[in-house]
Amino acid sequence: MLFCTSLLALVGAADQPQSSPRKLQIVNTKVRPRLTRLFPTHPSPQRQSMICELLFPSSVLAVKMNRKTLVVVLELEIYIYDISNMRLMHVIETLKNPDAICALSPSADNSYLAYPAPLPSPTSLPPASSSSTSNPNPPPPPAPTGDVLLFSTRSLSVANVLRAHKSPIALLSLNPTGTLLASASDKGTVIRVFSVPNAEKLYQFRRGTRETRIYSLAFNRVSSLLAVSSAHETVHVFKLGLGAQRPEQQQRPESPASIPPESDPVDDAYDVPPEKKPATGFISSTLRRKSLQMTKSLSHSVGTYLPNTLTELWEPARDFAFLRLPPPASAPVGGGAAPGRCVVAISP
Repeated sequence: MLFCTSLLALVGAADQPQSSPRKLQIVNTKVRPRLTRLFPTHPSPQRQSMICELLFPSSVLAVKMNRKTLVVVLELEIYIYDISNMRLMHVIETLKNPDAICALSPSADNSYLAYPAPLPSPTSLPPASSSSTSNPNPPPPPAPTGDVLLFSTRSLSVANVLRAHKSPIALLSLNPTGTLLASASDKGTVIRVFSVPNAEKLYQFRRGTRETRIYSLAFNRVSSLLAVSSAHETVHVFKLGLGAQRPEQQQRPESPASIPPESDPVDDAYDVPPEKKPATGFISSTLRRKSLQMTKSLSHSVGTYLPNTLTELWEPARDFAFLRLPPPASAPVGGGAAPGRCVVAISP
């Protein structure tokens, strides 16, 4: 649905014989039904519920809309349409993207599309070897990287390429004004926020130390908070804007004693449900806590002598609030529904 309007995008289901996952229908829910096709005829001036019907070469995995642009994500392509007349403006070829990792800015003025870069950036490429030129075999297809491509849907050109993570991208989200981009990798331990379109890294947050799948990244309307949900059944809320310090603005302590180690919680203590902790968890937790305290003391003591980027890698900012969701009901004997997927939204 396009915001709170009556414009609705419908994609067919594979298990329905009368529909197809390759078919996209744009429907106006306020008028009476009638079918109009885009293909060579023009739509009737009479008001109709079916605005257009599009057929694609493969299954439609995701549909993104703002007030000027419609984006259709396939596994190997991204189609960009002018939503005012449903004219195809551009087609982008991508790497295999079965999870439809893509974000479109809700703002029509700063209308940017973010998706995993089809080719790694020059800083991500390994050094070329002399033997590779004499190898007659074709090179293997490029593997997914942590690079993100920013594409302007207004000028239909690449705005920037940023190296967001070392691991493949798992999720992207743009704030309502199209000026901030949040990213997560398939490890799910670190969340980063970049400026758009300058691709400057503004914030780096630590979600936890255990790898997990990130389900949702959501900005509030004024972009002062970022909520993150994961497969560990937790929701973390991070502070942006004036309430949070950017990495280059973080002040380093003069000595390790200026910040007591006990003031920081164990990195991933709330990622493990209490009922799942083993009986020997007390000893391992104690050793782990002492190890984290020693690491923090070391980073504080040498932080004054290191550049900001290196200190930031050691000590990403933590959330200021989190909550644990109730565990999903266990599946019945003989199979059943998979555990639920948590998607969060945050109010202004």
